[in-house]
Amino acid sequence: MQIGPYALENNLILAPMAGVTDRPFRQLCKRLGAGLVVSEMLSSNPRVWDSDKSRQRMDHQGEEGVRSVQIAGADPELMAQAAQFNVGNGAQIVDINMGCPAKKVNKKLAGSALLQDPSLVEKIIQAVVKAVDVPVTLKIRTGWNVENRNGLLIAQIAQDNGIQSLAVHGRTKACMYKGDAEYDTIKAIKQAVSIPVVANGDITSAQKAKHVLEYTGADALMIGRGAQGHPWIFREILHYLQTGQILAAPNIDEVSSVLLEHVANVHQFYGGIKGCRIARKHVGWYLAEHDQQKLFRAKFNAIEDAGQQIDALTMYFDKLAGESALNFVSEQVSPAA
Repeated sequence: MQIGPYALENNLILAPMAGVTDRPFRQLCKRLGAGLVVSEMLSSNPRVWDSDKSRQRMDHQGEEGVRSVQIAGADPELMAQAAQFNVGNGAQIVDINMGCPAKKVNKKLAGSALLQDPSLVEKIIQAVVKAVDVPVTLKIRTGWNVENRNGLLIAQIAQDNGIQSLAVHGRTKACMYKGDAEYDTIKAIKQAVSIPVVANGDITSAQKAKHVLEYTGADALMIGRGAQGHPWIFREILHYLQTGQILAAPNIDEVSSVLLEHVANVHQFYGGIKGCRIARKHVGWYLAEHDQQKLFRAKFNAIEDAGQQIDALTMYFDKLAGESALNFVSEQVSPAA
């Protein structure tokens, strides 16, 4: 997978997700096999760039690999300024958000709401591409509703105006995250343009990843919600694509090790109560399978001390490991014994 001058390690990309793909999560997914990780969406409004939230979203200290930063907005001039600002801050790829369906973004006519105005789409792309000397990529949806899937038109505009890679989520703006992603539009876009096309939407397993790649003909895959609480999905997909074999799921010890490391990094990155509160959603995702009745999470979510969170998780996994060992022993005992 090539984006401008950058050859990615593989064709698996971590999707930009506001409130999720912060530096600790990006670093973790990169280590576990992602070929490219994209930052959280950054507003093009310069009045918010000096806020704590924006400063943390712009923090790439110690990150390995190519730095891709996503920007969002509806004013071509402000988007161009935001692109320049982030390149000055170390961005090596600038990604334009025209895929977010969130109401608070769309009410400002940004994100996927822009798909309703192809002329504005073109002006924004032209302004950003002209403003920076790094590759500019674009993230879109298939259209703004199922009656108006204009992804093909937007893709052509993108290619004609210098976009160097196009990621397409297989839902419309109106669909939000409901129902199943469709890949026919992504397939049609791939056949219509020559720039790299990245397929996105409902890629939650290695088998699904292979199917989407083969069906759409896409150059790469972008994985978002499938990586929440499951950052090793990247290595699982890579293994399956390379060997055709399913990689064994991580055992309790690895889940414990990765989660504890992730939570500790979140604590360090955000500090104080904020770090504890942000850690909660990640813990909920990691433990969705193990804590199906949410008994542990109810207790964990009441903890507002970093050390106590780590202690609680350590004890929880010690208990899980003990139960796993007992189950193993009982399975080895013959019924006739």
